[in-house]
Formats: sequence, C-alpha cells, structure tokens
Amino acid sequence: MSEPLAPLAEGMVGRLGDLTSVLRAQGTRVGVGELLTAVRCLDRVDCTVRDEVRLALRTVLCSQHVDLERFDLAFRAVFGDGQVPGAEPPLSDLGVIEKAVLPSLAMPDPARPAAPDDAEMLPAAWSDVELLLEKDFARYTEAEMVLARDLIARLARRHPTRLSRRTRPSRRRGHIPDLRQTVHASLRTAGEPLHRRWRSPTQRPRQLVLVCDVSGSMAPYARMLLQYLHACVAARRRVEAFAFGTRLTRITQELAGRDHDRALDRAAAVVTDFSGGTRIGAAIAELNRVHGRRVGRGSVVVILSDGWDRGEPEQLDVEMARLRRAAYRVVWLNPLAAHPDYQPLARGMQAAVPHTDRLLPGNSLASLEQLAAILEEI
Repeated sequence: MSEPLAPLAEGMVGRLGDLTSVLRAQGTRVGVGELLTAVRCLDRVDCTVRDEVRLALRTVLCSQHVDLERFDLAFRAVFGDGQVPGAEPPLSDLGVIEKAVLPSLAMPDPARPAAPDDAEMLPAAWSDVELLLEKDFARYTEAEMVLARDLIARLARRHPTRLSRRTRPSRRRGHIPDLRQTVHASLRTAGEPLHRRWRSPTQRPRQLVLVCDVSGSMAPYARMLLQYLHACVAARRRVEAFAFGTRLTRITQELAGRDHDRALDRAAAVVTDFSGGTRIGAAIAELNRVHGRRVGRGSVVVILSDGWDRGEPEQLDVEMARLRRAAYRVVWLNPLAAHPDYQPLARGMQAAVPHTDRLLPGNSLASLEQLAAILEEI
C-alpha cells in the first residue's frame, strides 16, 4: 500500500485541478487521462523550476495548436506570471513532489479492489463557464477576465447579415434562372434545355457600429465591453468601434489585430476621457455628422452605456432620432437594465429609449449572448 500524499504534493495536485478546469472552460479537451499523465509527468522534472513545469504540462495538456495560447493564459491565471520582484516563484512554495507518491495516482486495476487507505483523486467534472455567464462584469476577478476572453471571441463571430445582389448557383429550384449554365447544359442534349439551372441570393455582412461609454459611471464594465469591441473588430471586416465620455473617439484602427493587450493599450492611449463625465448627445451628434459615411445607411448601431448624461436631453433626443433614420436597427445595452425593477428614469435614457429598437442589459456574458442572437436574427 502506498503512503498518503504529502501536504505539499496535495497542493500541487489541487492547482493542477484548477488548471484543467480553466482549460476546459476555454474549450480545451482535457480528461482524466491527461490529468493523471500530467501528475506523473511532474515526477520527471524539477518542480521548483517554473519553465520546466510549464513546458512539461503544456506537452501533456495541449493536443491542438489553438490549445497553446489557451494554456499560457490558464497557466498565468493559476500559477501567476512569476515576475513579481523580490517574491518567491509560486511553484517553489509547493516544494518537490516525492517520486514515491506519484505512482499511486495511476488508474486503479479493475481486477483489484481499491484499499480504503489508497489515495483517490477525483478531477472536477464541472465547468466555470456557467458561473461566468450570469456573473456581473463588475465582480469579475483577473482570472475570470482571462476565462471570459475566449467566450467573448466566440460571441463576436456572430454578426448581422443582409441579402446581397450577388447570386450563386443552387441545386434547388428557385425563382432566379441561371441562363448561362442552362445553355451550357443544353449542349449535352442537342440544344434542348432539358436541365434547367437556378441561382439563389447570397448573404453578406451588414455594417456593425459599436459605441462604448467609458465614463466614470461605466468604469466597472468598460474593460469587459472593450474586450467585446476588440473581438468584433478582429473577427470581422465591416465593423466600426467608437468610445466616448465627454467626446467621441474612433478606435477601430487601434483595436485591429489579434493581440488583445496591445490593442487595448493603443485604444487607451487615444481615448483621453476615461472615467470622466458623459455627454451622450454630443457624442451621437459627432457620430452622425463627422462619421456619417463610415456609419452609412443600413447599419446596426449598438450603444453600450448606462444612460447617465450631463448634456441636454433635447440634443440627445434630436440626435438619436437622426441616427435611427439612418440606421437599420439601434440596440442599446445598459448594465443597469439587468435589475428586475429597472425603469429608464434617467433623463438620457428617457430621451433615447423611444428611438431604440431593443434595450438589453449589458452587464454579463449572458447579455452579450442575447445581443449576438439578436444580431443573427436581424
């Protein structure tokens, strides 16, 4: 009978369980076999050396190329970045796992009943995704923000579409005849058009305009909502992104690219009114007049704001009416609308609501998923 796990070894195994939970939440396929192999793999490396542990676990837990980036995010979320000056590396605090302990974590032999003193490890079979869906953005931890990044990227791929004037060949009978292919097929039947060909309309992306409030009242939600803006810009072409507080700033070019952290740093450098006041009417006025060509007719405009406005409500009413006439749909995401007793009592929201098609909460991943479903239906 093998001796029980040492306390330090139990700590390392517990962190491995957290690591696999984070990987599963991001979509990586990690099962019991991979977890047990990872535990045995630590027996062959020096657990006090961070890079050796990271490379060993990455070899075992990553089965696809996309899993490499997910693993790096999950490893930093569970074990830290290891770059705190004057502090001991997180892995060294757990000590060295004894070699005599690790073989006891192998899969038990079905023919031999397990002894009552044998150490049994039960990996978590649940996911953190369901917990994050309804959790308010203002209560997210740093590790949960890393987890939500991949989920937000999936939601950003869902976009509005519209019928295009272009058509494509179709095998089903339709209303648009394909004369060229019909004539070409008739050459096989002595010029008789016995086999008619058809074409069907195609779908093309509809212009999406995202306008995010970065004022002081939106500070708890601005970071997560800017992540959604960056994911939309990185996933699609026909997207325009703006941020506003006391003034409107176009950040489409700054949010371009796959590197999330660099994109947000570039956006923060050009947006000079973070955590300041709010003038929604002036921002919408600039959007209508200065960026009207970029917005264009037939766009879907999504405004992410709590509606607290220091400007004149009359101006907001006039500019929202102008925007509604040019846009195909106007959707407003308000984090305060998540409360069941919410009513648009603020002056800004009272002026804006009559000119919006949908008012949704914007405080969680569930609200962004609801927005994605509406965009696909448009």
